[in-house]
Amino acid sequence: MSSISKVAAQRLSNAARALSEDDPENFILALGSHLGLPINEKKLQSLTVEDLNNLLSGQDGLLPENYNHASMQAALRYLWGEQDSLEPAPQPEQPPTAMQNKPSLQVAVASNNGEMLDGHFGSCLRFLIYQVSQDGIYLQEVREAAHLNTGSERNEKRAQLLNGSQLLYVQSIGGPAAAKVVRAGIHPIKFPTPGLAREALEKLQGNLGNPPPWLARVLGTESSVSRRFSGETEE
Repeated sequence: MSSISKVAAQRLSNAARALSEDDPENFILALGSHLGLPINEKKLQSLTVEDLNNLLSGQDGLLPENYNHASMQAALRYLWGEQDSLEPAPQPEQPPTAMQNKPSLQVAVASNNGEMLDGHFGSCLRFLIYQVSQDGIYLQEVREAAHLNTGSERNEKRAQLLNGSQLLYVQSIGGPAAAKVVRAGIHPIKFPTPGLAREALEKLQGNLGNPPPWLARVLGTESSVSRRFSGETEE
Protein backbone atom coordinates (compact mmCIF):
# COMPACT_ATOMS: atom_id res chain seq x y z
CA MET A 1 0.00 0.00 0.00
CA SER A 2 1.60 3.27 -1.13
CA SER A 3 -0.46 5.21 1.44
CA ILE A 4 1.44 3.63 4.31
CA SER A 5 5.09 4.29 5.15
CA LYS A 6 7.40 1.29 5.46
CA VAL A 7 7.82 1.71 9.22
CA ALA A 8 4.07 2.15 9.74
CA ALA A 9 3.36 -0.94 7.63
CA GLN A 10 5.65 -3.03 9.84
CA ARG A 11 3.97 -1.72 12.98
CA LEU A 12 0.54 -2.54 11.55
CA SER A 13 1.65 -6.05 10.68
CA ASN A 14 2.99 -6.61 14.20
CA ALA A 15 -0.17 -5.20 15.77
CA ALA A 16 -2.35 -7.48 13.65
CA ARG A 17 -0.25 -10.43 14.78
CA ALA A 18 -0.66 -9.44 18.44
CA LEU A 19 -4.42 -9.41 17.90
CA SER A 20 -4.30 -12.80 16.14
CA GLU A 21 -5.87 -11.30 13.02
CA ASP A 22 -6.55 -13.93 10.34
CA ASP A 23 -6.76 -11.19 7.69
CA PRO A 24 -4.37 -8.30 8.52
CA GLU A 25 -5.52 -6.37 5.43
CA ASN A 26 -8.99 -5.85 6.94
CA PHE A 27 -7.38 -4.52 10.11
CA ILE A 28 -5.18 -2.13 8.10
CA LEU A 29 -8.12 -0.92 6.00
CA ALA A 30 -10.19 -0.29 9.12
CA LEU A 31 -7.36 1.69 10.68
CA GLY A 32 -6.93 3.64 7.44
CA SER A 33 -10.60 4.52 7.50
CA HIS A 34 -10.32 5.63 11.14
CA LEU A 35 -7.08 7.62 10.86
CA GLY A 36 -7.29 8.82 7.27
CA LEU A 37 -4.67 8.32 4.60
CA PRO A 38 -1.77 8.32 4.43
CA ILE A 39 -1.09 6.24 7.55
CA ASN A 40 2.19 7.26 9.14
CA GLU A 41 4.03 6.86 12.43
CA LYS A 42 2.66 10.13 13.87
CA LYS A 43 -0.96 9.06 13.31
CA LEU A 44 -0.30 5.63 14.84
CA GLN A 45 1.24 7.25 17.93
CA SER A 46 -1.98 9.25 18.40
CA LEU A 47 -4.11 6.11 18.85
CA THR A 48 -5.60 5.51 22.28
CA VAL A 49 -7.00 2.45 24.02
CA GLU A 50 -10.48 3.85 23.39
CA ASP A 51 -9.75 4.24 19.67
CA LEU A 52 -8.62 0.64 19.35
CA ASN A 53 -11.51 -0.63 21.45
CA ASN A 54 -13.99 1.20 19.21
CA LEU A 55 -12.27 -0.15 16.12
CA LEU A 56 -12.33 -3.73 17.35
CA SER A 57 -15.90 -3.43 18.60
CA GLY A 58 -17.12 -3.06 15.06
CA GLN A 59 -17.87 0.67 15.11
CA ASP A 60 -15.40 1.16 12.28
CA GLY A 61 -16.44 -1.90 10.32
CA LEU A 62 -14.18 -4.53 11.94
CA LEU A 63 -15.99 -7.39 13.64
CA PRO A 64 -14.84 -8.34 17.17
CA GLU A 65 -13.37 -11.79 17.74
CA ASN A 66 -11.81 -12.97 21.01
CA TYR A 67 -10.04 -9.70 21.79
CA ASN A 68 -8.78 -9.12 25.32
CA HIS A 69 -7.10 -6.29 27.18
CA ALA A 70 -3.64 -7.87 27.11
CA SER A 71 -3.65 -8.38 23.34
CA MET A 72 -4.96 -4.84 22.77
CA GLN A 73 -2.20 -3.38 24.93
CA ALA A 74 0.40 -5.40 23.01
CA ALA A 75 -1.05 -4.17 19.71
CA LEU A 76 -0.91 -0.56 20.88
CA ARG A 77 2.74 -0.92 21.90
CA TYR A 78 3.48 -2.04 18.35
CA LEU A 79 1.42 0.77 16.82
CA TRP A 80 3.16 3.35 19.00
CA GLY A 81 6.57 2.01 18.01
CA GLU A 82 7.59 0.88 21.49
CA GLN A 83 8.61 -2.54 20.17
CA ASP A 84 10.34 -1.53 16.94
CA SER A 85 13.59 -3.02 18.26
CA LEU A 86 12.78 -6.37 19.83
CA GLU A 87 15.62 -8.52 21.08
CA PRO A 88 16.40 -11.49 18.80
CA ALA A 89 15.67 -15.07 19.76
CA PRO A 90 18.16 -16.54 22.25
CA GLN A 91 20.53 -19.32 21.24
CA PRO A 92 19.91 -22.91 22.44
CA GLU A 93 22.26 -24.13 25.16
CA GLN A 94 24.11 -27.31 25.92
CA PRO A 95 22.59 -29.21 28.86
CA PRO A 96 24.52 -28.67 32.12
CA THR A 97 26.54 -31.68 33.20
CA ALA A 98 24.35 -32.06 36.28
CA MET A 99 21.28 -32.48 34.06
CA GLN A 100 22.64 -34.94 31.53
CA ASN A 101 20.69 -38.21 31.53
CA LYS A 102 18.46 -36.93 34.36
CA PRO A 103 14.64 -36.91 34.25
CA SER A 104 13.35 -33.48 33.21
CA LEU A 105 10.20 -31.65 32.23
CA GLN A 106 9.87 -29.97 28.83
CA VAL A 107 8.23 -26.55 28.96
CA ALA A 108 7.28 -24.45 25.93
CA VAL A 109 7.27 -20.67 26.51
CA ALA A 110 5.40 -18.33 24.15
CA SER A 111 7.77 -15.45 23.40
CA ASN A 112 8.27 -12.41 21.16
CA ASN A 113 11.29 -10.75 22.71
CA GLY A 114 14.55 -12.39 23.79
CA GLU A 115 13.95 -14.74 26.72
CA MET A 116 10.72 -13.06 27.77
CA LEU A 117 7.51 -14.90 28.55
CA ASP A 118 5.40 -12.35 26.67
CA GLY A 119 3.58 -14.14 23.86
CA HIS A 120 -0.03 -14.92 23.07
CA PHE A 121 -0.51 -18.49 21.86
CA GLY A 122 -2.10 -17.57 18.54
CA SER A 123 0.32 -14.81 17.58
CA CYS A 124 3.69 -15.19 19.32
CA LEU A 125 6.81 -15.15 17.15
CA ARG A 126 8.29 -18.30 18.65
CA PHE A 127 8.18 -20.94 21.37
CA LEU A 128 11.23 -21.32 23.59
CA ILE A 129 11.61 -24.98 24.57
CA TYR A 130 13.20 -25.48 27.98
CA GLN A 131 14.18 -28.57 29.91
CA VAL A 132 13.61 -28.18 33.64
CA SER A 133 14.75 -30.54 36.39
CA GLN A 134 15.75 -30.23 40.03
CA ASP A 135 19.35 -30.01 38.81
CA GLY A 136 18.99 -27.13 36.37
CA ILE A 137 17.22 -25.27 33.56
CA TYR A 138 18.42 -24.92 30.01
CA LEU A 139 17.08 -23.73 26.67
CA GLN A 140 17.00 -26.78 24.44
CA GLU A 141 15.45 -25.35 21.28
CA VAL A 142 13.76 -22.35 19.66
CA ARG A 143 10.78 -23.15 17.43
CA GLU A 144 9.75 -20.30 15.14
CA ALA A 145 6.00 -19.75 14.83
CA ALA A 146 5.57 -16.50 12.88
CA HIS A 147 4.84 -18.45 9.69
CA LEU A 148 1.78 -19.98 11.39
CA ASN A 149 -0.06 -16.70 12.01
CA THR A 150 -2.74 -17.18 9.35
CA GLY A 151 -5.19 -19.84 8.25
CA SER A 152 -8.05 -21.71 9.87
CA GLU A 153 -5.72 -24.45 11.14
CA ARG A 154 -3.33 -21.98 12.80
CA ASN A 155 -4.00 -23.10 16.38
CA GLU A 156 -3.80 -26.79 15.55
CA LYS A 157 -0.47 -26.31 13.78
CA ARG A 158 0.84 -24.29 16.71
CA ALA A 159 -0.20 -27.04 19.10
CA GLN A 160 1.70 -29.54 16.96
CA LEU A 161 4.74 -27.27 17.19
CA LEU A 162 4.81 -27.94 20.94
CA ASN A 163 5.38 -31.66 20.41
CA GLY A 164 7.21 -33.27 23.33
CA SER A 165 6.29 -30.58 25.86
CA GLN A 166 4.35 -31.26 29.03
CA LEU A 167 3.64 -27.62 29.92
CA LEU A 168 2.94 -24.44 27.95
CA TYR A 169 3.66 -21.07 29.55
CA VAL A 170 1.77 -18.33 27.71
CA GLN A 171 0.56 -14.78 28.33
CA SER A 172 -2.90 -15.59 27.02
CA ILE A 173 -4.73 -18.33 25.15
CA GLY A 174 -8.34 -18.62 24.03
CA GLY A 175 -10.64 -21.48 25.00
CA PRO A 176 -10.69 -23.32 21.64
CA ALA A 177 -6.91 -23.05 21.30
CA ALA A 178 -6.42 -24.26 24.88
CA ALA A 179 -8.58 -27.29 24.10
CA LYS A 180 -6.31 -28.18 21.17
CA VAL A 181 -3.24 -27.85 23.39
CA VAL A 182 -4.79 -30.05 26.07
CA ARG A 183 -5.73 -32.67 23.47
CA ALA A 184 -2.08 -32.72 22.46
CA GLY A 185 -1.22 -33.76 26.04
CA ILE A 186 0.10 -30.35 27.10
CA HIS A 187 -1.02 -28.37 30.16
CA PRO A 188 -1.34 -24.61 29.40
CA ILE A 189 -0.62 -22.06 32.14
CA LYS A 190 -1.37 -18.34 31.75
CA PHE A 191 0.95 -15.56 32.89
CA PRO A 192 -1.05 -12.37 32.11
CA THR A 193 1.86 -10.10 33.08
CA PRO A 194 4.96 -10.45 30.87
CA GLY A 195 8.17 -11.43 32.63
CA LEU A 196 11.45 -13.29 32.33
CA ALA A 197 10.93 -16.89 31.27
CA ARG A 198 13.63 -18.22 33.60
CA GLU A 199 12.08 -16.58 36.64
CA ALA A 200 8.82 -18.43 35.99
CA LEU A 201 10.71 -21.66 35.35
CA GLU A 202 12.71 -21.30 38.57
CA LYS A 203 9.44 -21.25 40.51
CA LEU A 204 8.41 -24.43 38.69
CA GLN A 205 11.79 -26.00 39.46
CA GLY A 206 11.29 -25.28 43.16
CA ASN A 207 8.09 -27.37 43.11
CA LEU A 208 9.53 -30.45 41.43
CA GLY A 209 10.75 -32.05 44.65
CA ASN A 210 7.31 -31.96 46.22
CA PRO A 211 4.88 -31.11 43.41
CA PRO A 212 1.31 -29.92 44.03
CA PRO A 213 -1.38 -32.33 42.80
CA TRP A 214 -1.81 -30.70 39.35
CA LEU A 215 1.93 -30.86 38.67
CA ALA A 216 2.15 -34.40 40.01
CA ARG A 217 -0.44 -35.43 37.44
CA VAL A 218 1.62 -33.83 34.67
CA LEU A 219 4.73 -35.60 35.92
CA GLY A 220 2.90 -38.89 36.33
CA THR A 221 3.83 -39.07 40.01
CA GLU A 222 2.04 -38.71 43.31
CA SER A 223 2.39 -35.58 45.41
CA SER A 224 2.77 -35.73 49.18
CA VAL A 225 -0.76 -34.36 49.46
CA SER A 226 -2.25 -37.15 47.34
CA ARG A 227 -0.19 -39.79 49.18
CA ARG A 228 -1.35 -38.45 52.55
CA PHE A 229 -4.97 -38.40 51.36
CA SER A 230 -4.62 -41.94 50.04
CA GLY A 231 -3.22 -43.12 53.36
CA GLU A 232 -6.02 -41.49 55.30
CA THR A 233 -8.73 -43.10 53.16
CA GLU A 234 -7.11 -46.53 53.48
CA GLU A 235 -7.23 -46.27 57.27
